[in-house]
Amino acid sequence: MTHPTTARELFQTAYESRYTWDENFPGYSADVQLVQGDEVYKGNVRINHDMSVEANGVKDEQVLEGIYTQMRDIVTHRKRTNFEQSHGKHEFSLGQEDPIGTVEILVKGDSMGSNYKIRGKEICQVSRVMGRMAFVIDTHESIDTGSGYIATRYDAVFRNAKTDEVTSILKFEDTYEKVGDYYIMTKQVIQEYKGDARTITEFSYPNVKLLEPANV
Repeated sequence: MTHPTTARELFQTAYESRYTWDENFPGYSADVQLVQGDEVYKGNVRINHDMSVEANGVKDEQVLEGIYTQMRDIVTHRKRTNFEQSHGKHEFSLGQEDPIGTVEILVKGDSMGSNYKIRGKEICQVSRVMGRMAFVIDTHESIDTGSGYIATRYDAVFRNAKTDEVTSILKFEDTYEKVGDYYIMTKQVIQEYKGDARTITEFSYPNVKLLEPANV
């Protein structure tokens, strides 16, 4: 087996090494509990076989929208997409390499101004500029499922793209459990820092149940 050498090959290898759900993924349902300070909200969620998302049972519309958005983020990271479909039109070039072998991957043709860093076969940094907002996501810990890696501890630093001023920092810790043949997020703790203020939000997903595959 030849080792990837070009920037495109390095990035494609890391991209395809992420853990994603396969085409047989049936979807799942779970309860959800969101804790923020003294406030506790409970409801239920569902990701269907077609990757559509449902969130119900929470009366506060803003909180319900936050849970729905979080479920959409889970789908974004676990949904399997073809490399050529996602990145076929982009041009990749090698940037700097640090002493521990982390390689910078520079991208041309990406509408979001994305650049990456690769360590081994994992994407360990994503940086993007979206209008006035720029952000960098660094992964610090991940788990190897045997069929791909999942980031479990990572942080995101948001900046004003024009002034480079830090506007907020988010620190994530994710917990996954294997249910049937699939790894499902069962907990996420988010620490948000804005100036001197810190907010901790905890999502828990007990009672995960895979859905029954639809009869064709």
